[in-house]
Order: sequence, then structure tokens, then C-alpha cells
Amino acid sequence: MIVPMSFPWRLAGASILAAGLAAVTLTAQATADRSSTVEVQILAINDFHGALEPPAGANGRIANTLAGGVEFLATHLAQLKATHAHSVVVSAGDNLGGTPLLSSLFHDEASVEALNQAGLELTAVGNHDLDEGWWELYRMTKGGCHPVDGCQDGTPFNGARFRYLSANITLDPRRADSARVAQAGITGRAPRPLFAPFAIKEFDGVKVGFIGLTLQGAPRLITPVSTKGLTFAPEPAAANAAAAELRRRGVDAIVVLMHEGGVQKGFDPDGCDGISSDIVSLVNRMSTDIDVVVSGHSHVAYNCAIGTKLLTSASSSGRVVTDIDLTLARGTGRLVAKRAHNVIVARDVSASPEQTAIIAHYRPLAAKVGGRVVGAITTTLSRTFNDAGEAALGDVIADGMLEIARNTPGAGGDVAFMNQGGIRAELAAVPGTSPSPVTYAQLFEVLPFGNVIVVKTLTGDGLVQMLEQQFGNGGRARILQPSAGFTYAYDATRPLGQRVDRASIRINGAPLVPTAKYRVVSIDFIWNGGDEFDIGPTATDPVTVGTDVDGFEAYIRTHSPVAPGPQDRVHRQR
Repeated sequence: MIVPMSFPWRLAGASILAAGLAAVTLTAQATADRSSTVEVQILAINDFHGALEPPAGANGRIANTLAGGVEFLATHLAQLKATHAHSVVVSAGDNLGGTPLLSSLFHDEASVEALNQAGLELTAVGNHDLDEGWWELYRMTKGGCHPVDGCQDGTPFNGARFRYLSANITLDPRRADSARVAQAGITGRAPRPLFAPFAIKEFDGVKVGFIGLTLQGAPRLITPVSTKGLTFAPEPAAANAAAAELRRRGVDAIVVLMHEGGVQKGFDPDGCDGISSDIVSLVNRMSTDIDVVVSGHSHVAYNCAIGTKLLTSASSSGRVVTDIDLTLARGTGRLVAKRAHNVIVARDVSASPEQTAIIAHYRPLAAKVGGRVVGAITTTLSRTFNDAGEAALGDVIADGMLEIARNTPGAGGDVAFMNQGGIRAELAAVPGTSPSPVTYAQLFEVLPFGNVIVVKTLTGDGLVQMLEQQFGNGGRARILQPSAGFTYAYDATRPLGQRVDRASIRINGAPLVPTAKYRVVSIDFIWNGGDEFDIGPTATDPVTVGTDVDGFEAYIRTHSPVAPGPQDRVHRQR
């Protein structure tokens, strides 16, 4: 679709929330002769999350097509690059973190090597890129063996050949842990950008600027120790300041790589059906000097025209590549036209032999840990949340947490809670097989963060406060997944702090007693303030139990074959 434009850019005769676009093209009114222009192709991904092997189950499909896996992603990227003389591969962040065992077992060094081979050049910082700490992300960029585990595969780790960009994250070494500052090799004490705010790439004499951004709310999604010393500024203000500096340097075409995103109502990966208003507002607050916003974080594919800007996202796990084409005037570098199209990374192409070799190198090492069968399931345990925010898989994980806590001397447990965001994949059954065997690698794909299960004491009132904090996340509910024996109801239309129906709460059939003490099982991420739960400091008598995947494994092993949870513990009244 060609949308006529006048200069300066103004969308003519089309909704900024246009739906179902096969491709979005914004073109200047006067089209330059091709001999006087330079064509630049930008190939964008986001939320790769170490998807070296093709994701399983629903995580490995998009638009009813089997998709993803770095062997096929690399081939698609190579084929797309072959169509243009000038190409650059970029990412909107979360390349690392939340990764399957094949990557996480090696602190995601395997994913860095795979992305190097795939040709990634520039990336934003995603919240999960910071999971192991900003100092560990520095190591990812510089190389060198892990300070504790060393180079586990027996070969040197040379670090990323791609560059991280960060216009809105500032590191203050004075506020950070001194040992981490030294580990990162930082000698100065003055605040500094975590990474360079932008990069300029030149193609046949014309320049394109790339700005990196991270969602301002990232600290709420990361264990606080990992971001100690970091400050996250508002995204639009940082983008506008960087864009102004790029214009001063003679750059006309500007692309933002932003780890923040939206959702659309439709399922067309190249569509823009009812794109969420929050991302539209954020993009509209960015300067008109910015031409393209490559977004991520939401794991949703879309392709939109928002005012004068293209807004794109490429789903997750390497299932989609966004092909963005810029036409630039030779000599002046002025942007003449821009076009975007989301390409599904179907598995109907040849696997990249270089990527196959990387996987083959790491797989035997990971197989010793991940290949063992730990139990079985009756059918796929889905992480799809019902209207109340409860998932069948979330129920089972919480049950496992409660059971391992009760089996740990001195810990105990009345109720367990798992956070929604910590559940990264469904536990997929082998099609046509029941019961279906489950390997440790599958469990690790579901729970890849190594969250530590901690049991603490809360009063009944404190427990209600914890439940109310599910609704304080910027207006978006993050419903904790509860263990068996705990039920309650909430009304999402009531004011914050009054949404939980106290009278509905039951613990093993008994009503909640406000002054009674309850042993509450959750993960360190929640107790330490993750997802904006600040109840941790009021809880007492902590006992550490093990990791979330430990509890999950023990439960699957003991209760096999495990059936999906009932999804009847949380009730939404309105």
C-alpha cells in the first residue's frame, strides 16, 4: 500500500490505526529518480530470548505456521540481505535472558555467538538482557569467561560483535556495588550512559542514525540487585534528545530501537488492528525527526503507521523478521520513502550450517543436564491465562512450590504464589502421546530464571495487601498464580487497594483471619520488589527452599502423569 505524503511528513487519508496492512509504505510526494537515491534495508528482530532450537508448542507457531529457531532465522536473514546492496540487522532487545537450557546453562554465551553469526549489528537493551546484572551484560559485550563458572564449553568467549545502545539508562558507579563496578572494569566515579545512546551507519555516502531505548519501568521487572546503580529516564525525552544530536551531526534518517511495545487485537503479523493506545501515545511524544520505531517487549507482531512514523514489532523467539526499506536521497541523505513488511521465519528453508554447528557444539554439554526425563504429563499444560488471570500451568507450578516448601524442615507453607511473567513457555506434550514424557530441559524452558523459592510469614492483613498489589502495576494487573487450597475473588472495577473481596478468601476452606500469621511461599523476585510488589520488608522469618525449577521438577516427578491445573482458584467478579 502506498500512502501519499506531503513534506514535512503528514499522513494523508489513512487512519493511524490502519488494520491488516500487507506492508506499510510512507512516501514523499516527489519521488526521486532511483539513480539519485540509496536504498537501505533494515532487518529487525526482538525478544530472541536465546531461541537457538525451534520453540515447541504454541511458542513455535505464528499465523498457523511453524516458525523460529536460529538456524532458520539466520537463513531468512541471509536471503533477505541478498536482495539489497545495503543492509543492517538490528534488535529491539531481550536477546538474552529468559532463555532455554541450551543457552542459559552457558550464561547465554551460545546465544551471543549465534547472533554474531547471524549478523546482528545493533541492539537496544531489553529488561531481560539485564537479568544477570548490568556488569554481566558488559561481559557479554567484551568477552571473557564467567567469573564463577568459567568457560564451561572449554573454548574462549570473545563477546558480542554487535553493539548495545542505551539513550535512557545512566549508570552511577557511586550507587552501584563497588565489586561489580570493579568487575566491569570501570574506573571513573561520574555518572555515565550504560552504553552509547546512538550509532551512525553510513551507506554509500548517506547516513542513518540508530537510537537505543529501554522501557522506563524495566526495574520493576528485574531483580533489584541487577539494576543497582542504574537510572531509567522517560523514553520519549531520551529519544528526542538523541535525535536532536543526530540532526546536528547531519543525519536525516533516524530509527529508534526500543524495548517497549504494544498489542494489537488482530492476529495478522503484518497488521495493526486496534494497536494499544499506550504505545501510540509514547510514539506520538517522540520528535518528528524520528522516522521508524522498532519495538519489542510485548512479544506481539504488528506493522503500523503512527502519524509520520513506522512502528513495527517482530513477535519473539526469532519467529518474525521485520524488513524495513528506506529510500534516501544521494548527497543530502534526506529520507524519500520508507516501507515495512513482517516476514514469518518459516522452517521451510535450509538450516544455516554455521548455526547448526554452534548448536551441535553446545547440545551434548547441555544434554547431560537437560535430556533426562523427570516425569510425564497427561496433556499440554498451557500458560494461557483465563479472564481472571489464572493459567493451568501456573496452578501446577504453584502447587510444586508449596509442596517443596512443606517438605523443607523449618519452612512450611499455607499458600504459594508464582508470578505470571516468570512462566516463559507452555509445557508441551508430544502430539498423540499420553502420558507424554517431560525432560528437565522442558521444565527449564518454562522456568529459566533460577528464581529462589523463599517462605516468609505475613499476617492475614499483609496477605490481603500482597493481593492488592497485583493491581498497582501501571493499571495492568499481574495476577499471582496460587496453590491449591487458596481461593479468592476480586472486582477490577473497584478503586486500587479495594479490589480484593476479603470475605471471599479461603485458605484450605477456612476464612482469612486478619491477625493470624500465614507462611507464604513465593520467589525472591517478588519478595525483593519485582513487579512492584513491595510487601517483602514487612514479611518475617525467611527460609530459603530452592529454585522454582527444583520445586517444579519434584512435583512432576512425584505426581506423574500430571494433569493441567483447574483454573478455579482466582475469580473475577467484574
